[in-house]
Amino acid sequence: KANMIDVVMPKMGESITEGTILEWKKSIGEMIGKDETLLEISTDKVDSEVPSPAEGTLLEIIAQVNDTVPVGEVIARIGDSSSKIEPVNDSLIEKQSSKTDENLEPHLNSEKNELAYSKSTSKVRDTKNFYSPLVKSIAAKEGIELGDLDLISGTGIGGRVNKKDILSFLANRSNLQESSDLAELKLDEKIDHIPQQELRRAPMKDSLEPISRMRKKIGEHMRQSLQTSPHVYTTVEADVTNLVEIRNTFKDSFRERSGVGLTYTPMLLDSCAQAIQEFPLMNASMDEENIIHHQHINMGVAVALPDDNLIVPVIHSSEEKNFLGLARSTADLAKRARENNLNPEDVFGSTFTLTNPGVFGGLFGMGIINQPNVGILSVGSFQKRPVVKETDYGDTIVVRSMVYLTLSYDHRIIDGAYGTKFLSRLVDIIENYDRSRVQN
Repeated sequence: KANMIDVVMPKMGESITEGTILEWKKSIGEMIGKDETLLEISTDKVDSEVPSPAEGTLLEIIAQVNDTVPVGEVIARIGDSSSKIEPVNDSLIEKQSSKTDENLEPHLNSEKNELAYSKSTSKVRDTKNFYSPLVKSIAAKEGIELGDLDLISGTGIGGRVNKKDILSFLANRSNLQESSDLAELKLDEKIDHIPQQELRRAPMKDSLEPISRMRKKIGEHMRQSLQTSPHVYTTVEADVTNLVEIRNTFKDSFRERSGVGLTYTPMLLDSCAQAIQEFPLMNASMDEENIIHHQHINMGVAVALPDDNLIVPVIHSSEEKNFLGLARSTADLAKRARENNLNPEDVFGSTFTLTNPGVFGGLFGMGIINQPNVGILSVGSFQKRPVVKETDYGDTIVVRSMVYLTLSYDHRIIDGAYGTKFLSRLVDIIENYDRSRVQN
């Protein structure tokens, strides 16, 4: 008997309880080496490649693509290099497939519906896509044309439409039908007055797109944060002319010396780390009964991804890094985040978060706290504005680069006085930022 090794869903982080299979890199019967990539999985934090725990032959794949599996559950089995896959009789597969379809939908008469479907398809659009007999039977029973199946987004292997997809489509169609019927009655009264060329340009129906796993997780995380923390928001204005001048002066020499571009983000992170050391409660977190005071400042930095999603990689022990270390860490994490190449440890353990809607032109933002943090700083866009400044000769109006900083904080442990004092100190550090930190 072959020596079999179980492959289990790995634990990719402290709070991860399950993973979704994105792709199997090997097929049943293929050889694989120890530590060679066997599959790719997705968690609510990051996508990761899973290495094979042993060398041998992939004998069995238990969990399929798009299956969500709890941590520790067996998803495949590997045998030693002498293991072989016994050929399977094709007729047996056909019988088993037919039996499975009957078990899934016992109320459908396959022969009757296949006949009805073959008759109806003579009058409808054809398709080049493959659909299983079960999907065709459900479509025939519900009066869905073969060509209309192409409008359904499939979640099966290779994007195929499965039973869950077509039933979801039918449920959505049913819910929308009642409201659309009334709209169509009103539309019919006006449609004769619309020019034919306008009608040809109008879309016939809306399209449906299943929400991605990442968007679901982001939504759940944000909703849970609002339910957990009573949010308070305080906004201040900072003069960042000093930061602009520092960047303009040193950006070329800094790139030559370090190999990374000089941006405002590490300056802001450095300023936050300095202010947090004077206001350590901003670096705390909470469980149900206790305030947890963290030894290190782990700065989370929100990164917008090319697919319009968001992820928050973490710079651990930020207070121990000099400016060059912060700049390199920021550039590295942002690059790997956009390339979908982060490791699980890169997205865990933040104690304070910075988000920057200003890079997209936002004047200011009111961020939702990234649990279990108690604070998130939102940085608006740098804008030149006329500002009144006091001088030895009286008040004068000057042009300065200004920014709005908005702190969202957890009112369970941070009151307005403490949060505002922290912000005021942060503004002081930013406005008087020491340029020697960038030079050294």
